[in-house]
Amino acid sequence: MTMSIRKKIGVSFCVFMVVSTLIWFLNYYKHELITEKMQIIEKKDHLFNKILEARRYEKNYFLFHNPDDLSQSISYVVEARKRLMEIIEAHGQYTLERDLESRYSELDQYRQALQDALGDSLPERSGRPSGDAAAQTEIHLERIRTLGRKITEDFEAIVSSERRLVVRLAQESTYFLYFALAAIFILTAITALFVFFNINRPLKNIENAIRKIATGDYKNIPPVATGDVFGPLVTSLNDMIRKLNQRNRQIVQTEKLASLGTLTSGVAHELNNPLNNISTSVQILLEELDDDDLAFKRELLVETELQIDRARDIVRALLEFSRKGDFNPKPVVFRELVKKTLTLLKGDVPTNISLQVDVPEDIQANLDAQRIQQVLINLIQNAVQSMEGEGSVRITADQPEGPKTFRFQVSDSGKGIAKDNLKKIFDPFFTTKDVSSGSGLGLSISHGIIEQHHGRILVESRPETGTIFSVYLPTGVDAENSAT
Repeated sequence: MTMSIRKKIGVSFCVFMVVSTLIWFLNYYKHELITEKMQIIEKKDHLFNKILEARRYEKNYFLFHNPDDLSQSISYVVEARKRLMEIIEAHGQYTLERDLESRYSELDQYRQALQDALGDSLPERSGRPSGDAAAQTEIHLERIRTLGRKITEDFEAIVSSERRLVVRLAQESTYFLYFALAAIFILTAITALFVFFNINRPLKNIENAIRKIATGDYKNIPPVATGDVFGPLVTSLNDMIRKLNQRNRQIVQTEKLASLGTLTSGVAHELNNPLNNISTSVQILLEELDDDDLAFKRELLVETELQIDRARDIVRALLEFSRKGDFNPKPVVFRELVKKTLTLLKGDVPTNISLQVDVPEDIQANLDAQRIQQVLINLIQNAVQSMEGEGSVRITADQPEGPKTFRFQVSDSGKGIAKDNLKKIFDPFFTTKDVSSGSGLGLSISHGIIEQHHGRILVESRPETGTIFSVYLPTGVDAENSAT
């Protein structure tokens, strides 16, 4: 069963807390154990020093036979017994030597032997003992030597063992710190990978998709197979994109129909001229039907055929422009596309506005001709409408950045665009025209079409001077095959 993202985060957090707590506890235990051992060593050092002092006074007695030395030795042994009892009561469970009670008993035996020797030594103040008393004293002294040596060696070994244990614990603590660091690093790396694959990557896909939507690229987000909250989010976003695609296609088609409405009067005028010529030629042929002048009749028929071709080209251009279709870039000679566009617009350009074309014949690019034609119509119509009297519209094309791209420009000598409006002219529904004169979608749709071709559109304008729209398009790079 796949866990949700909330459960995964919860489990990861719990694991991290358990491991961190365990590491902290073990580290704290090691620290407390070393601290305890250091206290034990310190107290055992004091205990051992007391024993050494007792042995020193014991040796002084053997050298000088002064009973006061035995008394001092006994007092140090008593102090040593107190220290040992403190260690047993406070640190018994932490000491390396578990049988400290037997050591306490040995100290007691040593103290008793010293007291016995002290009792034997009192008569020496008035003279040396002889006979059995001397033999008994020698036995006591030998017992003191044996017990003192054994106690010294035992406690020296105990203190040394405790020191070695502390050194070993310190080394283990160092290794444990390295282990804890490695464990935390591995756990952090696993958590980071989990966050990257289960949270960051899906969010990055959604972020990239939203950026595409903002630029007019409505390609669906790839499915995020995490089985968590991102799945429904991506599904909802894809559903929104699908609806945006539908509405965007409707808006584009609506703008086309609006452009067709604007073009109708001009196209009708353009069709009227060849139809009048055809009608005139047919009337003359009917009148001269019985005449034998075949050359004149052939000339009229040729002219009629030319006018028919002219009318057919106008109708074909109109149909191609109005046709509904998917994004389909193909090799297009740009000059021919401009000529077809001007065929549709010729009747809409007033006689007081000159139309200049400077487009080389060798510029060819992978374009969706229908959509680029819509951009040209929008730009040329805007240029014509920006002029209130006489003026000129110029269409040029060149390749200033090399053979991989080309630029076409539509410039006019109109009233220009205010500086405050330049930043908003590509926004949907923004227009400076009357409500009845424009929808404010032409430049927005043109901007989307250019970005769909992986190009860019720039504008330069000064009030009362004119405007230049510059469009940069790739020549050989396939544009993304996505519908708008």
